[in-house]
Amino acid sequence: MSDSSEKANSEKAAYQEAVEAKAQELAAQIEALKAKANVAKADAKVKYEEQLKTLQAKQTELNVKLESIKGSAENAWEEIKTGVESAWSELQVAFDKAKSEIDKA
Repeated sequence: MSDSSEKANSEKAAYQEAVEAKAQELAAQIEALKAKANVAKADAKVKYEEQLKTLQAKQTELNVKLESIKGSAENAWEEIKTGVESAWSELQVAFDKAKSEIDKA
C-alpha cells in the first residue's frame, strides 16, 4: 500500500470514528428528548412525536451514510464524506428544533 493510500485510509478511519462518536452522543440526547416528550400533555405529545419521527429518520439517514464510508474505496470516500456532513447538518437542525419545542413545554 502506498503512503498516500495509507494516509487516505487513516483519514477515513479517523473521520468515521469522529462522526460515529458525535452520532452516539446525539443519539443519547435524542433518547433524553423522547423521555421528556413521553411525559408531555397529550396535545403536545402528538406534536413532539412527529418531530421525534423526523429526527429518527434523519438519524437513520446519517447511519446509512456512515455505513457507506466503511465500504468505500479511497477515491470515493471524500464524495461520501460530503453526504455524511449534509446528513449530519440536517440531523442537528432537526434535533435543535425538536429540543427547542420540547424544552418550551
